[in-house]
Amino acid sequence: MNRTVRAGTPRPPRREGLPWGDPAGTPDRIAVTGRWFERAGRPWFPVTGEIHYSRLPRERWSEVLGHARAGGLDSVATYVFWAAHEPEPGRFDWSGNLDLRAFTELAAAHGLDVIVRLGPWAHGEYRNGGFPDWLLQRDLAPRTDDPAYLALVRPLYAAIAAQLEGLAHAEGGPVIGAQVDNELYDQPGHLATLRRIAEDAGLQVPIWTATGWGGAQVPESLLPVYSAYAEGFWEDETVAWAPFAPFHFRYTDIRDDLSVGADLREALDGITEAAPVQTAAELPFATCELGGGMHVAYHRRPLVSPDDVAALALAKIGSGSTWQGYYMYAGGTQRTGPEGTEQESQATGYPNDVPALSYDFNAPIGEHGQIRPHHHLLRRQHLWLAADGHRLAAMAAVIGGGGADPAEPRWAVRSDGTSGYLFATTYQPPKRPLPAQPGVQFTVAFEDASVTVPTVPIDLPAGRSVAWPLRYPLTEGLELRSATAQLLTRITTEDGDLVVLAAHDDIPVELVLGDGTIVDLPSAPGPECLIDLGGVRLLVLDESHANRLYRLDFAGRERIVLSDAPVYTEGGDLVVHTETPQVTLAVLPAPETLYVTGGDLDTPVRQGLWRAWTLTAHGAGTTPLDVEGDLDATAPAPRRGGPLDRLSAPEDYSGAARVHIAIPDLTGTDRALLRLIWTGDVGRAYIGDHFASDHFWHGRAWDIDLTPHRDRAATEGVRLELLPWRRETGVWVDPAVRNLPDGLTLEAALVKVAKIRISTEGAQ
Repeated sequence: MNRTVRAGTPRPPRREGLPWGDPAGTPDRIAVTGRWFERAGRPWFPVTGEIHYSRLPRERWSEVLGHARAGGLDSVATYVFWAAHEPEPGRFDWSGNLDLRAFTELAAAHGLDVIVRLGPWAHGEYRNGGFPDWLLQRDLAPRTDDPAYLALVRPLYAAIAAQLEGLAHAEGGPVIGAQVDNELYDQPGHLATLRRIAEDAGLQVPIWTATGWGGAQVPESLLPVYSAYAEGFWEDETVAWAPFAPFHFRYTDIRDDLSVGADLREALDGITEAAPVQTAAELPFATCELGGGMHVAYHRRPLVSPDDVAALALAKIGSGSTWQGYYMYAGGTQRTGPEGTEQESQATGYPNDVPALSYDFNAPIGEHGQIRPHHHLLRRQHLWLAADGHRLAAMAAVIGGGGADPAEPRWAVRSDGTSGYLFATTYQPPKRPLPAQPGVQFTVAFEDASVTVPTVPIDLPAGRSVAWPLRYPLTEGLELRSATAQLLTRITTEDGDLVVLAAHDDIPVELVLGDGTIVDLPSAPGPECLIDLGGVRLLVLDESHANRLYRLDFAGRERIVLSDAPVYTEGGDLVVHTETPQVTLAVLPAPETLYVTGGDLDTPVRQGLWRAWTLTAHGAGTTPLDVEGDLDATAPAPRRGGPLDRLSAPEDYSGAARVHIAIPDLTGTDRALLRLIWTGDVGRAYIGDHFASDHFWHGRAWDIDLTPHRDRAATEGVRLELLPWRRETGVWVDPAVRNLPDGLTLEAALVKVAKIRISTEGAQ
């Protein structure tokens, strides 16, 4: 059955009376309209990822920021945790990996802007939400306009502003935005006060935000920003699936999510119900917490997949998002302070016990720099936004169909009235999958013409999310009327523009030009599937190669790179991180000569437009390790605690299995991870007497970074304390991994990660 929707010309955006934006005349001026953001006078679609500088070793900042930029981000957001920076009243610490200014400047060096999440309360699964213990010992009302509280906030904000002096966007710096507090839903006057205090302290940025979910009341001086998660560790262990999660996999004009932070509202404030606040119709739809993964708590341990992350993100674009912001984009490690590790816990009055050290979040970039599959899936979307986001941002969303009924087709259109994108999805997580949609065909009626895609109905397979271009301008006189492939990127070469599309492996590719001509593919989609249309060429990649595609500034110009190992640029060079001994690398336009440090390059070969190399990495690879010790263990009796009486993390390890893993010499290894494939309940890892890592088993491998302790690890090995899985405890894990037997299993391997730098000499 053909589905039809009318995509008329959207209303002009509101431009007057919005309290954001750079002063007139600012170079590269950022402005905010009622529907989208602008930069240098044209619509702009920002892509932001949360990276916490204080939870990463300083020596890894550049690597993580490099991967973030290569992943298609144009900005990063970061919490300033008050407790970390003012451990004692009046004594501020900005040293080491607390150096906010250095992190901000390094982000700028990687081409990334910065949004500073100022607190004072942050949450972020930090002890006391980031409040210092000494603050809570005082007689005051935090998160209100209590003068005693504000008297402490002012020096905090002043210290942050001093760190960022000269780095604001209007001053030519990278700081484009600031968020005040977090998840404060009933104090709009206080939120407005916090912006005034920050500005009085000297922080002048074009965009001021506050979180808008949970029915939050946000003052007019702050832009509400929103969240969407595929799962939530904050739900009870009796909840089969977070109640708002299914909503995020379909197209809707509702921006709020009442489940995020609901446990804290109940635990800390006694609020058990909330009503969504009607979003102002004349404000752009901006997100700051699209789930890049999900944390785990002891009582509930979600298993969010790469496909979950990518489908949710694409659904928000189809629903009208004009700012993609991810939490987390890079995982990290909880800090340790005077009271020990500084994670959220029932001991500090919160409802959940989370790991004492690991804040991996299953993010696109892991706690120890691991590059996950959703880094690649999201990069495909980000490349598209970089190439055509200036058009997409100004396109309004029209919901074509689809609601809670899983049998109903879900689709939407983003359109400017004459062109646009068609979105359709049959994706929900495997715990509640959607069926395939047979005989799919859509007609989009623009102001001056209608487009039907595909020209012959097709079956849309289960588990698919698509965004297909409609009337996409290829050249001044040539349009791509429709395509059943997704736009990836567009690059100018010596032979003219090259438009790169990504096919779906299980959907036939149909390319229709403006005059109705259906273009025949010269070969199956892949790196050599090139179509010359005169004045522009189309390259149609298969999914495997689309997931390997990067667009990077390398050797003096932008190039596209196909790499089967993670790659980013630093100082004009390519940097490759690989766990495998061999990597294939192809570049377009191709430099004539490459020079490599940390590996060897074979003689390049021609593959169509590409020049390709095989790279042999020095020292990379995975080696199985022996496990010494007995896996017999006894679980302690379950405990409950906290304000919501949830399962508590064990403290009694007297019955734990204690095993030892000998570690070989790691000299010359850039990074070494101990990778544990295991089943159980919880585990702790020690190198000597140093508490190095912990893990709540939830179905994924446990990686332990040995690099900072390489000498001691080689001498003393790693000691593990493991508690066994016991189903009757009642811990919630994903249905995909739920049916495991009680007890423990364990396999170990050493993963050596090589770092290879590739440069050119005068290549063009």
